[in-house]
Amino acid sequence: MTCYFRHLKEVLSKARIEVTKENRREIDVVIRNIVGLKFGNCPDVWREVKKRIIEDEADFVSKLKDMWSKR
Repeated sequence: MTCYFRHLKEVLSKARIEVTKENRREIDVVIRNIVGLKFGNCPDVWREVKKRIIEDEADFVSKLKDMWSKR
């Protein structure tokens, strides 16, 4: 589910999201919604997340922050 969280510490910090055991699944759902992969395995999600961060990290952080605050 969250194999890619270790790679996103800085991005999650920029979005002002603190990862806890209780909210990991919820963060995963938000990230999957951003990249449009509600189903699929963790490596598939990470591949798409990484691509989006490389293309425009600020946009990804902004979407993450916005969707997290609206959950």
